[in-house]
Amino acid sequence: MSRFIFSVFFLCIYSLTFAQSVGGTIQHGGLTREYNVYVPASYNPANPAPLVINLHGYSSNNWQQELYSNFNPIADTAGFILVYPQGTSDGTGNLFWNVGFFPSNIDDTGFLLALIDTLAAQYNLDQNRIYSTGMSNGGFMSYKLACETDRIAAIASVTGSMTTQTFGACTPSPIPVMQIHGTLDPTVPFDGSTIFVPVPDVVSYWVGVNQCNPTPVMTNVPNTNLLDGATAEHYVYSGGLSGTSVEFYKIINGAHTWPGAPIVIGTTCMDFSASKEIWRFFSQYSSTTSVEPALSALPFSFYPNPAGNSLSVNNKNTEVLTASVLDYTGQEVARFLILQGENKLDIRNLPCGVYIIKLRDKNQEYIHRWVKQP
Repeated sequence: MSRFIFSVFFLCIYSLTFAQSVGGTIQHGGLTREYNVYVPASYNPANPAPLVINLHGYSSNNWQQELYSNFNPIADTAGFILVYPQGTSDGTGNLFWNVGFFPSNIDDTGFLLALIDTLAAQYNLDQNRIYSTGMSNGGFMSYKLACETDRIAAIASVTGSMTTQTFGACTPSPIPVMQIHGTLDPTVPFDGSTIFVPVPDVVSYWVGVNQCNPTPVMTNVPNTNLLDGATAEHYVYSGGLSGTSVEFYKIINGAHTWPGAPIVIGTTCMDFSASKEIWRFFSQYSSTTSVEPALSALPFSFYPNPAGNSLSVNNKNTEVLTASVLDYTGQEVARFLILQGENKLDIRNLPCGVYIIKLRDKNQEYIHRWVKQP
């Protein structure tokens, strides 16, 4: 009965507020596979756009995930394309991703790779900035992608983990990973089960894969909502191979829910938005298999990174340029005039986080990602 009420509630809200994404199908593995794709109005075919794959949980579906995760407004400002793929039926009417819950021959990794290729034929995708996230079973599937392909630049799992089957067969390359999980999750237990790897073990595994500093920097997420019944701790394992990191949001007393979701079902931490944090995390990374040009080859140099109160920009051009500083959502938060030679930009008033600085000379536009720290 609770699942029925849950689904009807989603259906009513969806019919009133959505129809923003467009449905499509592809043939893969002898099956017709479905997906919804959301393209922000800011999309310009002349500029490669990042792609975020957003995967639903077991017994859910793609349009419920679209509503529940509330990623579309972030895409509107940050300029990435979203795709919401649909799983297949487990024989009882529940949709799932094949990660080892039970025996299945569904090739979901192959489907998602084929879907990337399909979208790349329709849109100008930045092939170095393809990301995967998901709720529960969708988080499990994101980990499976990280184990089986190098085409994903970073992943994030919300209330998901790894099955013992995926864990035992994983042969990954270094990849940035974010895990968000409640300590009182009754569906995917924090401490694991016979088929679910304990969440702390999953985090430790990827810290090892990436060769990050095993001692994290931990901060308490400000408890801005005193009525949600949950608090959060944020752990950052930095210094990994190829600039990778692992981030872990431990939701104290959190249930099987998406922090900051527009629909509260069970104990949901409302002190931060999981979707905003996931994009903040993704926006730092491109695929380690195809890195950005070395800064020494560019007509600019930027240092230090991370930066504190100031960011230095050495302009090797003879012309005066304008630099725009964008936050992780794509909003311009500062603008500076860049003279020839060394320029020291005052960034004391910017909050800590990930930023992009954009400069354009007479030949082309240059983009550099950097981190503001205390």
